[in-house]
Amino acid sequence: MEKELLDYTTAKVDEIYAAPSASADTKKAAQAWKDAIAKGEDADAATNAFLDAISEHQTTIDSLIAFAGSDTGKQVFGEEGAKQMVEHSQARKKAGARFCDCAACRPCHELLAKFGREEPDVYL
Repeated sequence: MEKELLDYTTAKVDEIYAAPSASADTKKAAQAWKDAIAKGEDADAATNAFLDAISEHQTTIDSLIAFAGSDTGKQVFGEEGAKQMVEHSQARKKAGARFCDCAACRPCHELLAKFGREEPDVYL
């Protein structure tokens, strides 16, 4: 893997790992990627394994809207936060977005798009 792409991937993996919204599985996959790179393992193989893992944990825009609008979403985000999340997500959906854009999901989708695994999503 060329250095520029490795640097880009490293930055995105660091963003994902640091995101409070990242699931335990996603953080585990990010750490496994970081460990493989630190050990000098094949960066392409490690990246493919990481991309496979994150592609399994995608939150669609419809799922996000449903969650944010639910009683559980209101408990997580607060009444006003949930309302804002629903409005923001509905605006993104109207613009063509397909996925969540939280601090964990957005860099996942940016990586998946960069590596040709999905079309770029819409961010407002």
